[in-house]
Amino acid sequence: MFGAAGVVFVTQEPEGVRVMVQRRSAFAHEGGTWSCAGGALDSGESALMGALREASEEIGAIPDGWRECGHVVFAPASNWSYTTFVVEVPERFGASMNFETDDVAWVTPAAIEGLELHAGFAAAWPDLRSIIVAEFPAIN
Repeated sequence: MFGAAGVVFVTQEPEGVRVMVQRRSAFAHEGGTWSCAGGALDSGESALMGALREASEEIGAIPDGWRECGHVVFAPASNWSYTTFVVEVPERFGASMNFETDDVAWVTPAAIEGLELHAGFAAAWPDLRSIIVAEFPAIN
């Protein structure tokens, strides 16, 4: 009703940039595919705060010291949109916290294309990857 939002977490490690992906459970839309944590916004909630809330419900507490790097908006209607944020975190985190998530993995940006992706995430990935490349030019 109020739109939805998700978040792609990114961390810089000595070996390079790693991106968190979440495998959706069979109970979720397009179960078995990889995506980012996210979901429906509450009334009066900003897209960023909703994305972070949904992520913490699905994959656990977000480490302190995070930084928003950018976002992509998918707006198929004038009264509904899905905003996906790219957020840098200082370290890896995450695990399945509820029925929506089967697994969490940290992969290179290049490895994303080789995964079976949720259709919405697949459509947003080129723009999300552009944000990551702009923020972390030496990705691998």
